[in-house]
Amino acid sequence: MEFSIKSGSPEKQRSNCVVVGVFEHRRLTLSAELIDNAAGGMISDILRRGDMNGKAGSTLLLHNVPGTLCERILLVGLGKEKDFREKEYCAALRLAVKTVGETGAQDATLFLTEIAVRKRDAAWRIRQAAVCSLAAGYRFDHYRSKDDEPRRLRRLTLIVERRSELAAAEEALRQGLAIGEGCQWARDLGNQPPNVCNPAYLAEQAQALAEELGLGCEILDRPAMAALGMNALLAVARGAAAEPRLIVLQYKGAKAADKPVVLVGKGVTFDSGGISLKPGADMDEMKYDMGGAAAVLGTIKAVARMALPLNLTVIVPAAENMPDGNATRPGDIVSTMSGQTVEILNTDAEGRLLLCDALTYAERFNPDTVIDVATLTGACVVALGHVASGLFASKDSLARDLQEAGEETGDRAWHLPLWDDYQELLKSPFADMANIGGRWGGAISAACFLSRFAKKYDWAHLDIAGTAWTSGKDKGATGRPVPLLTQYLLQRAGSAD
Repeated sequence: MEFSIKSGSPEKQRSNCVVVGVFEHRRLTLSAELIDNAAGGMISDILRRGDMNGKAGSTLLLHNVPGTLCERILLVGLGKEKDFREKEYCAALRLAVKTVGETGAQDATLFLTEIAVRKRDAAWRIRQAAVCSLAAGYRFDHYRSKDDEPRRLRRLTLIVERRSELAAAEEALRQGLAIGEGCQWARDLGNQPPNVCNPAYLAEQAQALAEELGLGCEILDRPAMAALGMNALLAVARGAAAEPRLIVLQYKGAKAADKPVVLVGKGVTFDSGGISLKPGADMDEMKYDMGGAAAVLGTIKAVARMALPLNLTVIVPAAENMPDGNATRPGDIVSTMSGQTVEILNTDAEGRLLLCDALTYAERFNPDTVIDVATLTGACVVALGHVASGLFASKDSLARDLQEAGEETGDRAWHLPLWDDYQELLKSPFADMANIGGRWGGAISAACFLSRFAKKYDWAHLDIAGTAWTSGKDKGATGRPVPLLTQYLLQRAGSAD
C-alpha cells in the first residue's frame, strides 16, 4: 500500500473514497460537516432518517454525493465524543481501512487523522494511522491456491488539518511505515507453518535481512554452541531432527563506543513439549512459540528502516522442542554457559533454557540494556489474559520506560513483581536450580529463573504468551510487541514526539 500526506478540504478530493467520522447522536466531525454543506445537507438528512447514529463500529457507504469530486464517501462511527481516545481512534482507523478495502476502491483519502485525540498531536495520529492501516490490510495468503479477495486498497492519503503540520507528519509517516512493516514481517514469520519455519529458515531470513539493510550477521551452529558451553539451549534441541541455530544481528547507528541495547527473542519454531508432551488440542498453535524471535527481528528491521541513532543487537536462540529417543528427560541436569547447573523437571519449560544461554552470550556485547521477549508461560495468560504482556525488570525505571512505550502505542504491558521471595520456588536438591517453580506464580518464577543469568546489565523480560497470536476464526500472529519495542527505542534515541 502506498501512503502520502496532504492538507485539503474533503469535498475537493478526487479520490475513489473519502473517509470522514461521525460521533454518536449524529454529531458530524469538521470534515463530515464540510461535505454536508457542499452536498446541501444530504449527510444530515440521511442520518436523521436513521441510517446511522455514529455508534462505534458502524459504517455507511454513500455514492455520488453531490458537491464532491470523489466517487464514494465512507462515514465511520466514532462513538461518544467524550470517550474518544487512543483505543477508539485506532479502532476507527482499522475499521475504515478494512471497509474501504472491501469495496472496489483502489485509493482512499482518510480525514479521520484530523480528529483530535486527547493528549496526542498530529504526528502521533499519523504514525498510528500508518501502523493501524498496514495491520488492517494485512493478509497471509502465501499458501492459498486461489486469491479469494482480489480487491485491495493500493493508495491511502492521510490528511492533516494545517499545512504547518506537514513536515512533522511526513516524518511520523516514515516512522509509522517502518514500524508497520516490522510488524508485518513478524506476523509473516509467525504465520509460516512449522514445516517451513524451522531454525535454519529463521537464520536464512535473518541473513537476507542483514544483506538488504547492511546489518552485521553471525549464525552459530550446534558445534559452535557446544564449544561455548550452551548445554541448556542444546538440551532443548536434542529430540529434534531440525538443527538449532543461534542468530545474531547487529545494527550500528551510533558511535562504535556506545553500548548497544540487546534484544533476545525466544525462537522455538515448534514446541511439542518434548517428553513432557503437550495435549493434542490446539497444538498447531505451538508454531507461534517463536513469537519472541519474530518480534525482535521485526524490531531491528523497523529500527534500521528509521535509521535511529543507536546501536542495537538482536540474539535469537532457535530450536525445535520434539520428543524422540535422544530427547532431554525430566530429571536431567545440564550445565549452562554461565556455569550454573539446572535440573530439568519439565521439558515443556524449554524457553527459559534457550534464553538463559542467550542472556549469558549477550554479555560479550557489553550491553547497556538487555530485553528478552518470549512466549514463555501459560501462567502469564492466566494472570493478564490476551490484553497485556507481562513485564519484569531489574530496575523500576526500565519497567516504567517500557510500560510508557506500551501505553503510547496501545501495545500494553503490565509490570509484575520480581521479588527475591519467589526465588525460593526454584530450589533443587541436586542442581543450582530447577527449571520450574511449581504451580503458583509460574510467570514470576520463570522470570526469576532468567534473572539469574542477567546480573551483569540492566535487564527486562516481556512474557508475550497471551499477546503474540490470536486463536479462533481470526487465528494468526499479531506482531506484538514490535510497536512497544520500537517506541522504547525511539524514546531512547530521542526521536519520539
